[in-house]
Amino acid sequence: MIAALLLPAFFLTGCCTIVGKDTFPVIMNSNPDGASFMVQDENGAKVYSGTTPSTAILSAGESYFHAKTYHITFSKAGYKDQIVELKATLDGWYFGNILFGGLIGLLIVDPITGKMWKLKTNVFCDLSSGKIASNQSQRTLTILALNQIPKNMRKNLVPLN
Repeated sequence: MIAALLLPAFFLTGCCTIVGKDTFPVIMNSNPDGASFMVQDENGAKVYSGTTPSTAILSAGESYFHAKTYHITFSKAGYKDQIVELKATLDGWYFGNILFGGLIGLLIVDPITGKMWKLKTNVFCDLSSGKIASNQSQRTLTILALNQIPKNMRKNLVPLN
């Protein structure tokens, strides 16, 4: 008798709504550690900020059939700022609606709750590739006319054409 009452309730829910989640702990890491980061949604609204390593709780779904996209800006003194995009992807459990949730789960419940989407749980940014060189070690190019080059150095010149 109880099974007969619970069975329709089970079929009126979405598969991801039963086994999925709508928020995810996303671990923010960088090389080197100690970088500041700011998470913005696709509208540019600040959602979270912190210092690596840190964990941000982010939601995967925005609205009906719309996955969230985040832009995470990492910054640290002496390094160029870098932006990493984090976009929610379709959760495999969503297709469980074919067997368990039916059309109601596919078209209504999971899309409205946002549980049809999932986020990666790790974001890593390597700031070391964008290290800003100090002025002392920075190389420069100076173009000179031939008569500006000392005569004893002219023998080392190589023609380019």
